[in-house]
Amino acid sequence: MIFTLVMATLVGGCAGGSSEKELAIGTTSWDESVAISNLTKTLLEDELGYDGVELKTLDVASLFEGVGSGDVDVFQTVRIPDHQEYLSPAQDEVELLDPWLRDTTRVGIAAPSYMSISSIPQLNQTGATEIVGIEPEAELSERISDEVIRTYHLEQEYGEWSAPAMLYEVGKRISNGEEFAFIAWSPHWMNQRYDFVYLDDPENALGELSDPSRITTVVRKHLSEDAPVAYALIEALTLSEEQVDDLEEAINKMGDPLLGARTWAENNRDVVKPWIEAAEQAREKP
Repeated sequence: MIFTLVMATLVGGCAGGSSEKELAIGTTSWDESVAISNLTKTLLEDELGYDGVELKTLDVASLFEGVGSGDVDVFQTVRIPDHQEYLSPAQDEVELLDPWLRDTTRVGIAAPSYMSISSIPQLNQTGATEIVGIEPEAELSERISDEVIRTYHLEQEYGEWSAPAMLYEVGKRISNGEEFAFIAWSPHWMNQRYDFVYLDDPENALGELSDPSRITTVVRKHLSEDAPVAYALIEALTLSEEQVDDLEEAINKMGDPLLGARTWAENNRDVVKPWIEAAEQAREKP
């Protein structure tokens, strides 16, 4: 599974302003963050001569602080507008790049396609007794428990699970053909593996939490000057939602984030080639 804890590479120290052969990439345990950071690491090390790319797994607030202070060079899973509150205090010390995800994110309540429903209030017309959810501290969990269930007079209970446990439960229940609802989001490998629908929210009970976001990157100030090759690669890198899902599935299959990302890169040379060329051109500039 992709939830294997990402281990930091111990080759060399990698603070901001270090040798261009070293880089500190900030990441979280989110699937898309694990995927994009490991893909960047393997391309830098396998294709562009880097020998000290360190992955630093931290919470979002610490990652923005790290990029702002220069302790972290790059954080590639910035969601705008979701993370604007973290970006604003650091904006004078970081550079915000254009989105690398060519699609927007999506989050909501979903149901397996075999249930033949299309909206949240229709859940009461099914045999579903539970909405399989995520951690209780998540704002989405609070909104569903406090607003969604009340707004639609839902008969289902909201179950709170860790993300890995929730995804395991979703897979098991779909395999058994059970009627239930669950939290879904994109990009994520679940969209490729399972056949389900995001349920309409006609009363907008989820509010701004269901609004789409763009996924982009922040880099420390002056990274383009200190590490032009890495900067050019990161700036050139773009993926569709389908490609992210496929990358995550490759990681799941290999059981190791770096090995999975390397395998995906080898199997998608037409995708990664323009990024490598952009980085090599940056190296050739005087």
